Amino acid sequence: MIDEKLVTYLESYLTKHRVMRFNEVLKNRTKHFTVATEDVYQLHNTSAVMRTCDVFGIQELHVIEELNVKRIDREIAMGAQKWVDLMRHNSTKQAIESIKKQGYQIVATTPHIHECSLNSFDISKKSCFFFGRETEGLSDEVLEHADQFLTIPMVGFTESLNISVSAAIILQEVTQQLRASKIDWQLSSNDILEKRFDWCKKTIKSVDAILERYNTELL
Repeated sequence: MIDEKLVTYLESYLTKHRVMRFNEVLKNRTKHFTVATEDVYQLHNTSAVMRTCDVFGIQELHVIEELNVKRIDREIAMGAQKWVDLMRHNSTKQAIESIKKQGYQIVATTPHIHECSLNSFDISKKSCFFFGRETEGLSDEVLEHADQFLTIPMVGFTESLNISVSAAIILQEVTQQLRASKIDWQLSSNDILEKRFDWCKKTIKSVDAILERYNTELL
C-alpha cells in the first residue's frame, strides 16, 4: 500500500501545474478497456499504439513478444511509455490466461469475421482488444479463445487498416461511449494513488535521494 503522505511529499517537488495535470489525466484513465498487440513486427506500430492508449486514457497495454522481441520506440511513443503501463508476455497463451484472469473478455479485431461491428459493440463488459501482426493478422490461438470478434465498418476497396490506425478508431469510439455511460469505468482510489507515486518517480530528478531523505526524517 502506497503511503499517501509520501506521495504528497513527492508532489511538493513538482510545479502546481504538473500536479494538477496528473490529477486531470488520472480522472480520465481507465482499466475497463485494455489493449494487446500480438507479435507486431514493425516497431513503430506498437509504439504508435502505446501513444494511442495514452491519448484515449487506456492505462495498460499488453505486448506479446513470442516471435518479435523489441523495445518501444521512444520517438514514436512521444513519452507515452512514462504514462502507460506496459505488460510484456512471452507467449500468446500466457497473455490470454493472464488477461482473462483479470476479468477481461478477449476481443479479436479482424476484418474477416463479421460477428460484431464497432458501432454495435457492447461497452459494458471489461474488454481487451487484440491486434495482430501486420500481414498475418491474429494467430489461431487468439481466434480460438476469442469471446468476441470486432470489425470496423469500411466501404472502400481496401479491406484492412494499419494496426495503429485500427487501434485509434476503435479506442476513440469505445472510450467516447464509455465516458458518456453510467458504467463505473474510472481507476480506483488505490490505483490513482499508485499512479501518482509512479509518475512522480518518473518525473522528479534525483528522486532516490529525495526518498532517502524522506525515510530518514521519519526515523
